[in-house]
Amino acid sequence: MIAHIAAPIELTRIYRTFLDSLHAQGFKGEVTPDYANRTVLATDNSIYQRLPQAALYPRDVHDIQILTRLVAQKEFWQIVITPRGGGTGTNGQSLTHGLVVDLSRHLNQILEINVEERWVRVQAGVVKDQLNAALKPHGLFFAPELSTSNRATIGGMINTDASGQGSCTYGKTRDHVLELNSMLLGGHLLHSKPLNEIELRLFSTAPGIIGQVHRCVTNIHKEHRELIDKTFPKLNRCLTGYDLAHIRDEHGQVNLNNILCGSEGSLGFVVEAKLNVLPIPKFSTLINVSYASFMDALRDARALMALKPLSIETVDSKVLGLAMQDIVWHDVAEYFPPNQNRPTLGINLIEFSGDDASALEATVNNFLAHLSSDKGVERIGHTLAKGTQAISRVYSMRKRAVGLLGNVKGEIRPQPFVEDTAVPPENLADFITEFRALLDSHNLQYGMFGHVDAGVLHVRPALDMKDPIQASLVRIISDGVAELTHKYGGLLWGEHGKGVRSEYAPKFFGKLYPVLQKLKAAFDPNNQLNPGKIATPLNSNDQLLKIDEVPTRGEYDRQIDERVWQSYETAVHCNGNGACYNFDPNDAMCPSWKATRERVHSPKGRASLIREWLRIQGNSGVDVLRISQHAKDESTIISLFKKLKTKFTSRDAGEDFSHQVFDAMSGCLACKSCAGQCPVKVNVPEFRSRFLELYHTRYFRPLKDYLIGSLELTIPYFAKVPWLYNALIGAKPVIHFLKNYGGMVDSPLLSNVSFAETLRKSKFKIATPETLASLTESERKRSVILVQDAFTRYFDTQVMSDWIELISKIGYHIYLAPFSPNGKPLQVLGFLGAFEKTARKSSAKLSELSKFGIPLVGLDPAMTLVYRQEYSKLSADIACPMVFLPQEWLAKIFEVGSPVINNRASSSYLLMAHCTEKTNTPASTTLWQTVFEKFGMKLTVIATGCCGMSGTYGHEAKNYDTSKKIYDLSWEPAIRKYKAGGILLANGYSCRSQVKRFGDEKLNHPVQALLAHLKS
Repeated sequence: MIAHIAAPIELTRIYRTFLDSLHAQGFKGEVTPDYANRTVLATDNSIYQRLPQAALYPRDVHDIQILTRLVAQKEFWQIVITPRGGGTGTNGQSLTHGLVVDLSRHLNQILEINVEERWVRVQAGVVKDQLNAALKPHGLFFAPELSTSNRATIGGMINTDASGQGSCTYGKTRDHVLELNSMLLGGHLLHSKPLNEIELRLFSTAPGIIGQVHRCVTNIHKEHRELIDKTFPKLNRCLTGYDLAHIRDEHGQVNLNNILCGSEGSLGFVVEAKLNVLPIPKFSTLINVSYASFMDALRDARALMALKPLSIETVDSKVLGLAMQDIVWHDVAEYFPPNQNRPTLGINLIEFSGDDASALEATVNNFLAHLSSDKGVERIGHTLAKGTQAISRVYSMRKRAVGLLGNVKGEIRPQPFVEDTAVPPENLADFITEFRALLDSHNLQYGMFGHVDAGVLHVRPALDMKDPIQASLVRIISDGVAELTHKYGGLLWGEHGKGVRSEYAPKFFGKLYPVLQKLKAAFDPNNQLNPGKIATPLNSNDQLLKIDEVPTRGEYDRQIDERVWQSYETAVHCNGNGACYNFDPNDAMCPSWKATRERVHSPKGRASLIREWLRIQGNSGVDVLRISQHAKDESTIISLFKKLKTKFTSRDAGEDFSHQVFDAMSGCLACKSCAGQCPVKVNVPEFRSRFLELYHTRYFRPLKDYLIGSLELTIPYFAKVPWLYNALIGAKPVIHFLKNYGGMVDSPLLSNVSFAETLRKSKFKIATPETLASLTESERKRSVILVQDAFTRYFDTQVMSDWIELISKIGYHIYLAPFSPNGKPLQVLGFLGAFEKTARKSSAKLSELSKFGIPLVGLDPAMTLVYRQEYSKLSADIACPMVFLPQEWLAKIFEVGSPVINNRASSSYLLMAHCTEKTNTPASTTLWQTVFEKFGMKLTVIATGCCGMSGTYGHEAKNYDTSKKIYDLSWEPAIRKYKAGGILLANGYSCRSQVKRFGDEKLNHPVQALLAHLKS
């Protein structure tokens, strides 16, 4: 039995008092001192882990004013607070031992768009892609481009002075900041913008902290201007934070925005920003050049910059190889064809853009002519991607590089701690040569990608941070790289801020470091705002953080038993890249996060919780692997009665951290989008089911688990009397019972379509070894074995019937595999022993049928993919044959010579694809288009997120509201938008059910559209 874990680490007294006072002052946002929220916010995309005292989610600017006013009171000078946006920092910028203040949940509104003057006003929690989606209809965008743009907040970008692709053309974030509203200590709102001399005198004579900071900044510029000019390198990336070199802008005006941008929340809370936006170039072309050597790619990039492209991005062979194994490769493979003679070990992505198509074409042609004539380095090929859509597909691969580097095999994985160095571009190749020599001297592998036009290359040395000896190399490598950046006239932190690496600031700033301390003291005299980062206040005894004194994730992870670690690798290898925080409502990644905006309900959050839970269980002496095996040995019925008899434990029997983990896991839809889309392949449904199995060794299961888990076993019997079953399910007493005791809001009804009549018309045969053995070779080639699933067989029988009729009409003989439970409901709920037994039986039956070379084909994607995914992760002796999705089989038979149906359809069809299918087998979704073309029909796959049903998730009472929110995020507006433009289709049973339930619309399956076309 798992251990009871009571409040592992409680809040300190001063923080409890502060939070009580915060409520009393009228703070309206959420305050979450629970261990789950603290655990999830203890990590970002860095190697570090710092447990905060609590997480705060301000509801509005007034909440932040209350917070900063209260924290400035003398009795609370011990309290420290740190702002957090998307949590994508690679250097621990938003990690703290105090209070995390997350501005992304509520302060995420675009307040104003001024198209004529090309500026916007936004709150700090707005995501960059969210902003650009709103600007796109106006032909505008906010630059520069980040690899984390789908989850990075504007506040986070400002606080790190973020830059990225195209920065040589577009500059850094601060180059586009026009005005800022920042809340300073004491609850004072600072409105910063470039100030002329009259305005500067006015602000400098203002009372309190507002006047104090203006006087401090002005005096620094007067007293240290010459030293500042001598000290800092003239780089595209220049400084990030406390930018002394740009106190006065190019017009001579004092601009505090250049001090605040990159300050990492150590001076104040950025709450609102007015930003400059730019016209989207009308035409773009991306040239993808391949090299046999990564160093050739670097050296060539330096020469190519003379041709003045918009940007040059470089990727090495490690990143490219990882991309080839990722979901993204399906969209970009055509641009990186394999070279038969030499492998590609580096690529450059060179973009040109403009508003004149002819001029752009001439520029590109000149560039291609240069590639043909220049022999400075060896290039092994190039391709062109033209237009926004094609280019964005290639860049999506480059953007995933940060996460992909965390998906190498084994425990030694690339780590971000020296990965945003910047040197003058002309020094880059030599700098990287020495950088690589340093890593090679320690026998370290590494991955590289970056912005060579800006002299920035992201280098991630591979270490097993659980190994103390390897972890100690962080200090050695960091010191060595810091020296190299000095040698080549560069910076250790060219793009991703300082964070924990701030210990190198005194050496870099030299005589000017005390000046930074003056700035810090003017804004934050008691060192309460994100302390330890960038600078400490002058005349204080506080110290900067040190890279080997802040706890790392590895220090906690090494406490987990190695057997357990390896068994749960899909959870524990989460590197915090935050791809699951994807803003886009039409992206399937993590619907529960999108609907709740609670980080515990994200793959990153759930992975963090399971890591910590496993660590604590192990430290409590619990062997979770042994308990799991014991649980598998019990059937669901036996375990039910055993628990009722001897081990019944109510959840109310005391607080337990396991309950917080359970709540996070229960909120998962088990859609598996994370397993397909996460660059590191964090598979929440897999470890969720394992956790549920373990949790219920201590705590009693709800009745609904047994009802749902046994569904496939009982439904064939109920289907014999569908009228009786439906009458019972629809009866008010049963509805009341299911809602109040079974945890179900409603339940799907059995279909009244006569399946027997369908089969009679189709002249089917039951698939048995004896029947199949009697077929000739030619008969087998024209046959198919249909694998039934409970949902389309019993609840959506019309779809199964139409599928059978379609197969008959295209001339194939149908053999129906006897219905056998698939086991997905058991797996989802954590009945893993029963699931394995079910999978063993089902695999054996399907294996017997597969011996005759006749394709096995399923219908519902969620059920069919279980055979190739969940089954494959069970015992080695369970070998399930391939069960094709309908479109996979249809595309295959047309490839081998089946007649193509040429009569053209007048209607246009739009597919709303099932999220599990499109994220786990992305190529199969586009196969629907191939099949429709063969039938003379046009099909478009439209972008949608999750429908919110996901099996029985949406039928459960506790999930009903979230299910509706998920539906309203993507499917409801998509149906409203597209239903007038064509015939909407959905290939998921859950999706069709959800649309009927909330949208009062009946969507057909694609096979029904194909059948209707044949019959027309």
